[in-house]
Amino acid sequence: MNGNDGARGAWIAWRTFAYAQLREHPMQLLATVAAIALGVALGVAVYLVNSAALDEFDQATRRLLGSADIVVRGPPEGFDEALVVALAHRPTIATVSPLLELELTRPAQNPPLKLLALDPFRAAALQPELMAEIGPDVTRLFVPDTIILSRAAAEELQLQRGDELPIIVGGAPKSLRVIDILSGDAYPESLGIMDIATAQWSLQRLGKLNRIDLRVRPGTDLATLRGQLASVLPPGVVAVTPTIERGRATTATRAYRVNLNMLALVALLTGAFLVFATQSLAVLRRRAALGLLRALGVTRLQLECALLGEGAAIGLVGSLLGALLGALVAALVLRYLGSDLGNRALAARAVALALPALPLAAFVLIGTAVAGLGAWIPAHEAAARAPALAMKSGDCEPAVNRLPTALPGMALIAAGALLAWLPPVNRLPLPGYAAIAALLAGAVLLIPTLMRWVTGSAKRSGRAILDIAIAQLQGSAGVSTISLAAIIVSFSLMVAMAIMVHSFRNSFDLWLVKLLPADLSLRVSFDSDTGALTGEQQHRIAALPAVARAEFRRVRQIWLRADHAPVALIARDLNPLRAADTLPLVRATPQPVPAGTQAAWISESLQDLYGLRLGERLQLPLDGRIQQLFVAGIWRDYGRPAGAVVIARAGYIAATGDDSANEGLIWRRPGASAAALEAAIRGSLNIGNALELIGSGQLRQRSLMLFDRAFAITYALEAIAVGIGLLGIAVAASSSALARRAQFGMLRHIGMLRRQVLATLAIEGVIMSALSVIYGLLLGTALSLILVYVIDRQSFNWSIDLAIPWLRLGALGTALIAASALTALWGGRAAMSQDAIRAVREDW
Repeated sequence: MNGNDGARGAWIAWRTFAYAQLREHPMQLLATVAAIALGVALGVAVYLVNSAALDEFDQATRRLLGSADIVVRGPPEGFDEALVVALAHRPTIATVSPLLELELTRPAQNPPLKLLALDPFRAAALQPELMAEIGPDVTRLFVPDTIILSRAAAEELQLQRGDELPIIVGGAPKSLRVIDILSGDAYPESLGIMDIATAQWSLQRLGKLNRIDLRVRPGTDLATLRGQLASVLPPGVVAVTPTIERGRATTATRAYRVNLNMLALVALLTGAFLVFATQSLAVLRRRAALGLLRALGVTRLQLECALLGEGAAIGLVGSLLGALLGALVAALVLRYLGSDLGNRALAARAVALALPALPLAAFVLIGTAVAGLGAWIPAHEAAARAPALAMKSGDCEPAVNRLPTALPGMALIAAGALLAWLPPVNRLPLPGYAAIAALLAGAVLLIPTLMRWVTGSAKRSGRAILDIAIAQLQGSAGVSTISLAAIIVSFSLMVAMAIMVHSFRNSFDLWLVKLLPADLSLRVSFDSDTGALTGEQQHRIAALPAVARAEFRRVRQIWLRADHAPVALIARDLNPLRAADTLPLVRATPQPVPAGTQAAWISESLQDLYGLRLGERLQLPLDGRIQQLFVAGIWRDYGRPAGAVVIARAGYIAATGDDSANEGLIWRRPGASAAALEAAIRGSLNIGNALELIGSGQLRQRSLMLFDRAFAITYALEAIAVGIGLLGIAVAASSSALARRAQFGMLRHIGMLRRQVLATLAIEGVIMSALSVIYGLLLGTALSLILVYVIDRQSFNWSIDLAIPWLRLGALGTALIAASALTALWGGRAAMSQDAIRAVREDW
């Protein structure tokens, strides 16, 4: 028989052995495929849901912007409409379309309604599709207090033609009559459309605009024109391109989406270690068969490639199943839960699921590559082992036990510690993620050294069952390393995520307590533009007999830069010398406020996004004028990721003349009930349920519920990763027990009872899981420091304080130890299902 025939025969023999492996251990193979499938499914589902939401935002923005080349934007309060005339006279501008884009305040706790007020004749040139849906008779828009609704808005508000839409303008209720409802194809989200003049009159915006769409003449350079406009536009008014407008949702949610994708990859990474454990133990079981293949003529390269192919095949099957499962999960999420995944900025109504071929193929390739990487070390070891040693009885300890892993492990840990100090890349904490990967890899490489040290230092106890269990661990450090790797990786990642989420929730709770010190909180809708309490209404509330103290705030949006989202300006009552009493300050400057300026306290997000520092000057545009502010402190704000500025309300009123308020805090007098106070406030205003009144404690609980909902996807991803880790424990325990059938048979021959052998296995499982829990706790705590102080800080531009949930981690560690003992017993019972003679005969 020539060499080719021998190789072909050996290949056929290997396929026979591989089929036998599949036939004898289908559950282990199924578990490994399921682990890869879950990891890929999570990544695919998160990607598809986020992509669907972003595509919907992009389409909606395109409909609103139409064919405009440049969009001039100002604050919701608006700027003088004379700017339209000035822009129309510029020779490079062909068409000018004035607009009001507002969030209409609706009564009670109803979310605001987006309004687009336009000039029908000018808008026909820039928004032809939208105007075509309105129809040729645009004169009906000129009727006072009328509005047209999109189909989504009509369904959400449960309104029909001729119905009244209640809104709040200033501090008084008002109604708009619905004169038409657009088709579902006109605009996918909730939208109201009014004539610009009608809206200015009805919404008390006479002579004011906050948006102007421009179409330029052919040959005009947009960048040059934007630079020219920036020098002539009033302060607080910016010129942006449609590309910037459409990309705002993508930029604002990028960090959140990246973190979700990284969480999904955690499950896939855990699955890779499960592939490593499964393939390593499978190679140990088949060592004699693989040695026979080498003796029959299979080369090292052929054997290594074949085993790599086996791991890649597992990854391919799991990845294909995961892609299908991920698409199904994404469809169900979009249908029943929405597109936000806990992030309100990604909430969209009419989201359609798309299945792009290239991204799905990329996820399949990633899953296959991860599985192949998990199978590489076992394949390399099997190919490197001499055939004679492989076929020799007792050669069951893998070569990983003899590899020099301590030095590379320490080097990776040192590299991870250094990477954690690097700044973000393109506002993403990529070095932080690399630091976590390096620490994980280094910690895994140190497992053999630590295992040998721990088991080698154990002394005999004089108890046979315990001593046998320890002796087994001392003699099988390599197999133990394989089993521990998947457990430690999954548990440490779970610990890190648990600490990070608990720290964030604890910091968020303390932040709420600081910002909600009163008995009652009031506000005129949230993130809306038209509702506010007048100065007279505020005095009326403060004068009520049941009110001991009342503070009011004015919150509005300010544009600082064209390429950034608007920031929140909060004008509130506070003592500049004791700002820490009312604001969650993280830093403050002892410098006095310079003459000619007033103090301002900026959020951490504003500090990071605009590069501001303590003691610097901040030029704030207010009503067309620049106000000089002195940065006196930096405070923690979890509610406004685009940034916020706090100034004293007295200074704000002096600069703008605006004494209105849209938020407030009320302290009640002793003896006054909360219900009586609420009734008195509503009665004094005579605006029904237009005002949202809620107890500060109740608002705090509601905010925490929203927080938990936002992190529900994080909890789910974390639970799945832990589930995969427990699956790895079961696979490793059962595989190890089956590989030791001959040892169990010999123990039974020398007189050990079946229950004693099982007790030995249980003790081994408890010892190994206890070591993995201790190691995982230490590693997870180190990883949580990177999550808390690096990744979270760089992703969302806010800080949190470290808080460790000891009880939860203790319960999880105990559950893991118990699960390990049970799976070890389960694997041992399966291994000892054969009689002792037959088990020992395997080594004859």
